[in-house]
Amino acid sequence: MMRDIKFRIIVLITSVILMVSMPCVSAELFGDANGDKQINTLDVTMIERMILTDDKESSLADANQDGSVNTEDVVYTKSIILDRVGFPGGHMNIGMIFGPSYTLDPGVKWTGWYMRQAGIAETLFCYNEDLELTPELATGYKQLNDTQWQIHLRKGVTFHDGTPFNADAVVYSIERVTDELNSRHNEYEHIESIVAEDEHTVKITTTEPYASTIATLTDPLVSMVSPAAGEAGLLNTTPVCTGPFKYESHEPSISLSVVRNEKYWNSKVKLESAKIYYLSEGETRSIMLQSGDVDITIGLPLPVVSKIESDPDLRIVTDETLRLYFIFVNNAKAPLDDIRVRQAINYAINREQIIDAALEGIGGVSAIGMFPSVFPWTNDDLTGYPYNKDKALSLLEEAGISDTDNDGILEYNGEDFQLTMELYTSRATMQPGAEMIEIQLEDIGIDVELQLLESAAIKEDMVSGNYDLAFYSYNSAPIGDPDSFLTKHFDSTAGFMENEWIRYSNDTVNSLLVDAKMVMDQSERKSYYDQVQAIIVEQSPEMFIFHEKQLVGQHADVIGYVLYPNEITFLTKEMYMG
Repeated sequence: MMRDIKFRIIVLITSVILMVSMPCVSAELFGDANGDKQINTLDVTMIERMILTDDKESSLADANQDGSVNTEDVVYTKSIILDRVGFPGGHMNIGMIFGPSYTLDPGVKWTGWYMRQAGIAETLFCYNEDLELTPELATGYKQLNDTQWQIHLRKGVTFHDGTPFNADAVVYSIERVTDELNSRHNEYEHIESIVAEDEHTVKITTTEPYASTIATLTDPLVSMVSPAAGEAGLLNTTPVCTGPFKYESHEPSISLSVVRNEKYWNSKVKLESAKIYYLSEGETRSIMLQSGDVDITIGLPLPVVSKIESDPDLRIVTDETLRLYFIFVNNAKAPLDDIRVRQAINYAINREQIIDAALEGIGGVSAIGMFPSVFPWTNDDLTGYPYNKDKALSLLEEAGISDTDNDGILEYNGEDFQLTMELYTSRATMQPGAEMIEIQLEDIGIDVELQLLESAAIKEDMVSGNYDLAFYSYNSAPIGDPDSFLTKHFDSTAGFMENEWIRYSNDTVNSLLVDAKMVMDQSERKSYYDQVQAIIVEQSPEMFIFHEKQLVGQHADVIGYVLYPNEITFLTKEMYMG
């Protein structure tokens, strides 16, 4: 408790320091003569009227900021519209939860996510806001046979250091990830080789048929990086990529500053610069949004949402995401090794109550399986575990767990049935959800203790097997394909840490997942994954609680923000300060 109090004091002191040091940039969109927060031909017309008639001049009509409104402003505004001069998009302060610490290299662990969110890094393919697979630095691909994929690359693209983006750069960027020295190389063991066929074409050969090959190229881990910067050993401190924003500076785990890439390949970038602050406490992010010290922030605490919605200068953007809140279960530890006990706990959890009470009806959507309704690979025939207290108690009694002394606590092997659930609190909906689960399980007689720990400490316990339950949050489809989550968690032959944590093995699941990887027909693949989802939900080696609805708070002056359900894309070329 004392450690938690000290931590909160440090966070509040840090927030004050940050607020004092943050630049407060007024949103003045010069060229926006009519003040509608856009620059278009209507503004040209209005500036001409100001010059030719007695229409009142607006300071924003002074597009070139020379102190007067004249024909030069007409020309300058037209140049803005035609992308011939820089868009006056201003500076934006952003609040995020997690950020890079010791490295900025997108090819190291999960740093690529931060580089992608900051608009620095790009991949060959990506997913748009509708979760549709879209070419990015590639223009398309062709499957030559079961194990060979030809990828066509975009021409005229350069890295931030001026190095040309070409086939050699693609080979370099992918081979550094498949290298055994890379901690995540096992996720790309399907790639046997990648070769440059010509300057703008590469060919990937896989070790066996692998249907998710193109999908794996959307992971920010395989962001395209400048070979020149990589060979010079600069990527740890200076990420040189192709995105709409260029790296400017970094304070480890505190902030990351970027500036507009004036030579971006995909039209002009509107925002001039941005600074991303990494703020683990939701309360801190909320305070800074309301004070104007950040212009936009993710992961708002639920209690402040109504207050923000009532502020005319602020707004909430929200939508369902691929982020899943679920419980890791130690399937090797009695009595959790009994499927009846796991199912009973699932029936005892009232997910709708969690959404309505703990998440205030706005923070999430109750989970039936591991994938949300917005994901095209979801098995829509699943029924999950609707709340059923009688069913839960019946299953527990079958497993030899009942309240024999009528004290309200169930007994197992002559002792009170106790479970410990570990959790971390950096995500705003984590602790409220866990506390509601604690109440619900205690309602049927299970004595639950919540332990608030750092994520690293929880992982240590899961590795050693020294845990019962661990409440966690994952993106359930980081590459937009079901294989990633399902294989990592439930294929006991694949060697991923998540499966080792839960100690679960099922030969049918293993076989289905292997078959699904090798089938190229999408409908046939889905039938395999549907079967896997059904088995996992029935056997409950993990318990799926809710899918997060991201709560993004922003000032009215923030223009162009779009919420991407996969959480990978955040800062884009279309965003600016109005």
